[in-house]
Parts: sequence; structure tokens; C-alpha cells
Amino acid sequence: MAKATSYFWIDMPRLFRKFLTIIWLTVLGSVAAMALVLDAFQAAPQITQLELQKREILLDLAEAILVEDGEAAAIRFAANSENAQPLGLEVMSLSAREACTAEPAQYVRLVPYEGACYRISVASPEGLVSSRFAPIMLILAVLLSSLMAAVFLARYLVNPVERLRDGLSALAQGRFDTRIGDSMATRKDEIAALASDFDTTAKRLQEHQDAQQRLFHDVSHELRSPLSRLQAVTGILRKNPAKLASMLDRMDREVERLDALVGEVLVLARMTAGSDDPFQTQRLDVIEILNDILADASFEAQGRGVSITTDIEGSFIADVDGEQVYRALENVIRNATRYTAENSRVAVQCEADADRLTMRVVDQGPGVGDDELDRIFQPFSRGSDAVPQGGYGLGLAIARQAVERHGGRVSAELPESGGLAITLEIPRCPSMPRPKADEV
Repeated sequence: MAKATSYFWIDMPRLFRKFLTIIWLTVLGSVAAMALVLDAFQAAPQITQLELQKREILLDLAEAILVEDGEAAAIRFAANSENAQPLGLEVMSLSAREACTAEPAQYVRLVPYEGACYRISVASPEGLVSSRFAPIMLILAVLLSSLMAAVFLARYLVNPVERLRDGLSALAQGRFDTRIGDSMATRKDEIAALASDFDTTAKRLQEHQDAQQRLFHDVSHELRSPLSRLQAVTGILRKNPAKLASMLDRMDREVERLDALVGEVLVLARMTAGSDDPFQTQRLDVIEILNDILADASFEAQGRGVSITTDIEGSFIADVDGEQVYRALENVIRNATRYTAENSRVAVQCEADADRLTMRVVDQGPGVGDDELDRIFQPFSRGSDAVPQGGYGLGLAIARQAVERHGGRVSAELPESGGLAITLEIPRCPSMPRPKADEV
């Protein structure tokens, strides 16, 4: 039983455990406060109704004896009463009859008699408080302990909620650099986890904003070069129309470059914008697709003396978007053949298991710096040592988007032998349910 209780306590959310502990301690505090109040009332002398009645009767008797039998009789009664039960009864003559017009204090009687004013009094009770105040004190103790717990809970919840509200307001205004996790670093509960998730979300939004701004900048930069060359061609034609034939060929090449660039940008934009949208899959053999790409790439690479693994045995039947997987594999392999050294080799290795296909492409090119291994997957990014080979730096970005949409992973590393190694992991089934097309 104890073991089951401990498991139940551990499995509960931390915030729930804290609330349960606070409420439980509040109940214990209320009970302790009630016990202390009751103990104080029991230990201290109480003013009972009988004690009050004794003093009232004694004052009434002394007043009646004074009025009917005179001062001497009243003084003797006071003395006899003190001998029997000392309650501090005194009978005293004041200087003038007008003194009886004053407001008497508690347990004091001012009695006019034969032209004088007499003061009859008894001592105040020795009890601390009246017993009728006991229920009130108990209620106050419970209310005070409950109020303290409510204030603590309110502060414990309201402060992080306000920080979260301010953070969300900042995000709504486009300030994606806002972070709230540091202000809740001391907490170890679900609210701290929520703050961490908020920071992660804000960081991702900031990265997307930076990537979007960088994409706009890079696209404008890449478009400016062919457009400038086209403007130069038109300027030459205006000055020398005889060069029309050669300039038309140059214009065709620039237009083809523009078309290729715009096409790749559109592909990347569609993948990025629809990264969370469902896509149709077909049951295809990824190894077969890879071998077709390797055959084409090997033929094209012969002009540079580059050899490529042209055949990989086996099969890997997977539910994939054929076009996206083809683009991912083709971009990685063509990127390797483009940047590898002349008369070198590109090694392509595949390993398949029950769940995924792992492909590793290793070239013998200049490679990249350690700090550039992740940046090369960003749009329009190339290694600092890379020699321009006519690409736009979008191939690896498209490959990563395509593979990650299937729930896979793309990474880069630097082999000890030099060059660059790109690893793709393609799952047999997408990580999220997708509407499937007819199987082929």
C-alpha cells in the first residue's frame, strides 16, 4: 500500500503536488491555531457569567443597605462581605452630591444619600477574556491561516501568469527576442516547463523571422546579378546591334539561371510554408530511386574524372512523397559531385533496418568549418572555402526540408580523411499520419 502511494505521489504533476501540500498545510495550520486558542482559554482564568452576577448582586445589596440603614451599616456590610468572600467591595463618601451626576465606571455605583454622594465599587474580575469570545477567536484563527494560504497561492500563480501574459503580448507585437524562463529558473513545476516552452517558441519564431529576412535579402541579392547582366546586354545591344546573336545566347543563359533560381526558391517556399500540412504518399522503393539518381550523376561526373558508387543492392519500400524524396537525394548527391575535387571519388553508403534507411554521402572536396556544419542547410548558404560551381546554395536546404517533412533527419560532419559527409535518415513511414494515395 505504501509503495503504491509513493508511486501515485511521484506520478502526480509537480504543480498539483505543491497545491495539495499547501492546502494540506493550511488545514494543519488551522487545526493547530484552533488548538492553541482552546489551550489558551483553558489555561487562562475566564470571566464566567456567575462571576459577573456575584458582583452585580453585591453592588445591589450594598446600595440597598446604604439607602435604608445608613453609611455605617453599609461600611459594616462591606467589611463582613470581604471577610466572607473578598471581591474588593468598598463604600466611600465623596465630597459633593453633584459627583453623582458623573458617568460611573464599570463595577461602580454612585448613590446620592442625605446630601452626599457615595461611591460603591468592587474589584474588576481577574479573567483575561470572556468565554463567549472563544468561538470568535477560533473563527479568526481559521480565517487568518486560510487568508495567508490564499495570498501565497495567489502570488504563486498570478506572478508567472502576468509574466506569461506580458511575454505573449510582446510576441504579438513582433518582439520575438522576449524570454521569461530566466525569471522562473527557481521553479521546478509545470509553470516553469510552460515558461521553457514559451522561450522555445519565441526562439523558433525569432529564427523563422531571421530566416525570412535573410531569405528576402539573399533572393534579392541572387536576382540582382543576372538582372544586372541582362541590363548590361541590353546596353551593349543598343550601342552595337551587330552583336545581337551572341547577346541573345547570353540572355538565354541568364534567363535560364533566373528560371532555375525562381524554381528552387518556390520549391523551398512551398516546403517551408506547408511543413505542417498533410501530403500524399506513395509506396515506393527508395533504393531504386537512389540508383537512378546515381546512374545519372555518375554519367555527368565523368567529365571531371569523378567516380560514384553506381549500384546499391537491396530494396527499401517506404511510404513517401516520391517527388520530395527524389529532390532530397538528388540535391545531396549532385552537391557532392559538384564540390568534390577533380579525379576524386564520391562514396555513397546505405544501411536499412526495419524502420528507416540511412544514407551517407562522402565527398573529397574542401569541406566546411566546424561552425558551418549546420549553417550550410540554410538557404543561400555555402561553405566559406567552397569554390562557386553555379549553384545557389538551396540544394541542402531543400533536402533538409523534404526529409524532415517525412519525420527523418539530415546532418553533416567532417570525416577524418577530409571533405564533407552528409547523412540522411528516411523513415519507412512518416512520423505523422498522412493521407495516402493509391499504392503503386
